[in-house]
Amino acid sequence: MCDASDYAVGAILGQRIEKHFRPIHYASKTMNQAEANYTTTEKEMLAVVYAFKKFRSYLIMNKRIVYTDHSTLKYLFSKKDVKARLLRWILLLQEFDFKVIDTRGAENYAADHLSRKNPYENTFDPKKINETFPLESLNKVAHKDPSTPCFADLANYHAGNFIIKGMTSHHKQKFFKDARHYFWDDPYLFRTCADQII
Repeated sequence: MCDASDYAVGAILGQRIEKHFRPIHYASKTMNQAEANYTTTEKEMLAVVYAFKKFRSYLIMNKRIVYTDHSTLKYLFSKKDVKARLLRWILLLQEFDFKVIDTRGAENYAADHLSRKNPYENTFDPKKINETFPLESLNKVAHKDPSTPCFADLANYHAGNFIIKGMTSHHKQKFFKDARHYFWDDPYLFRTCADQII
């Protein structure tokens, strides 16, 4: 399956198993400035050429079917008076045994999607990272406060399954309740917050 848009080409290598198309490999590339100025037919032909170059080792000795949504390509291979660029591509594709089938709509949606992905679209909205915490108490641990958990005990428990001797049942229950929120990734102890963020 091949498709082209104004700024990219997309191709899918696949095989039909019991009338269902099974993809093997997806590929797409952004057109350079010169390729973006091609006509629609040239862009669609560029998608076919790109697919055959990309998947050459899979396609070289077998009969293949090219699915495209541009019906002109079917007749382009039998035409004698075409542009030099198209003629060069037709000569390049003569080493392959294939036929072109025109597909519309939902049958070519994956290749269509690959070619429509805009590489210039800013998918990440750049935002300044705020490195200051509104609550400075988040970074402070009071060592004299008895309610502060002993991280060494939690680290020993997760790293080596060691438990402090002499704890009461109430302290053990609280310790294991707190230990659920921590995990050990050598050499660090991490806390998992309520939203499952470390």
